[in-house]
Amino acid sequence: MKLDVIKLDAGAAGEVELDDAIFGLEPRADILHRVVRWQRNKAQAGTHKVKTRSETSYSTKKIYRQKGTGGARHGSRNAPIFRKGGIYKGPTPRSHGHELTKKFRKLGLRHALSAKAQTGHLVVLDEAALSEPKTKALASAVKALGWKRALVIDGAEVNENFARAAANIQGLDVLPSQGANVYDILKRDTLVITKAGVEALEARLK
Repeated sequence: MKLDVIKLDAGAAGEVELDDAIFGLEPRADILHRVVRWQRNKAQAGTHKVKTRSETSYSTKKIYRQKGTGGARHGSRNAPIFRKGGIYKGPTPRSHGHELTKKFRKLGLRHALSAKAQTGHLVVLDEAALSEPKTKALASAVKALGWKRALVIDGAEVNENFARAAANIQGLDVLPSQGANVYDILKRDTLVITKAGVEALEARLK
């Protein structure tokens, strides 16, 4: 499939041929869901922790005699049945990550790119570069292009001036091609890929 290439000033910069095996698939929600779930689970801190009965602050002495009280038999006040006692089978620090093959992760990225291309929210930019790191100039260009929530994917490296200018614009993210991922692509309304980014992604996903 062919797509028009534009410049930051909205001028035309020719056309680019996109690989149908990467940008022309029929997006599958189940594949995208699995990859996003893998990403979010891997990013989860897993530092939640509760105190068990061996960790709560109270005496371990038997609270009253075994027989003759008319009440239930109890030992320590740290038992889960009591207020401020330990928690039974509560969360402990652990990893929430799970395995997902590289092949499937690549497939997910192809489907995410295809989803943006199919809905017309894919833009190919000639280059994401600025002579000076001026946020005002970039913000004006982004507003003129109508990008409200956009992700810009560049080649192997991101232009430093462009990255510094974009850092102060809400709703605009910039990533190198190696950092392209399903979650960030789907999270933004518009996906902007530079010509260098297209070449790098096609080399990575073939």
